[in-house]
Amino acid sequence: MIMRSGQQLLLPASPLFIAASLLGALLLNFLPFGRVPWMPDFLALVLVFWNVHQPLRVGIGVAFAFGLAMDVHQSALLGQHALSYSALSFLAALMQRRLLWFSVPSQAVQVLPLLMAAHALELAVRLMGGAVFPGWMLLLAPVLEAVLWPVASIVLLAPQRRAPDQDDNRPL
Repeated sequence: MIMRSGQQLLLPASPLFIAASLLGALLLNFLPFGRVPWMPDFLALVLVFWNVHQPLRVGIGVAFAFGLAMDVHQSALLGQHALSYSALSFLAALMQRRLLWFSVPSQAVQVLPLLMAAHALELAVRLMGGAVFPGWMLLLAPVLEAVLWPVASIVLLAPQRRAPDQDDNRPL
């Protein structure tokens, strides 16, 4: 793939780091912040990030498994998060090649409709299951996730930006 000018060549992503970041995001979702509808879904954000940057390692199956874990944790309708994360993973894989050509702030704007669609799908399943509408503050969650996209890009790509063997004479 041809790289944009000024884009840094990255090291391969460690499977252990990918797994650790996904588990860390799952644990962030497990924190007892209370059930506020505007709380960003950190796991969805990290899943989209790795689906875009490492589509062969993190795919729909991983998203489905983490979705089931979220369903069990939140005592939600079984499959609610799994369906949402699977659809999110599929949509991220569809736009993966195109998304990498944009700068990180532009990527955040491109990812916002994906995150909104995932939250809308999750809400639709929840409402079909007989739950009450959580309020319009729910629209704030995908916006906060899109705002966190540049932070996630910096944090999750940091281990790949280091030099493979440190050298005092090389500027990397």
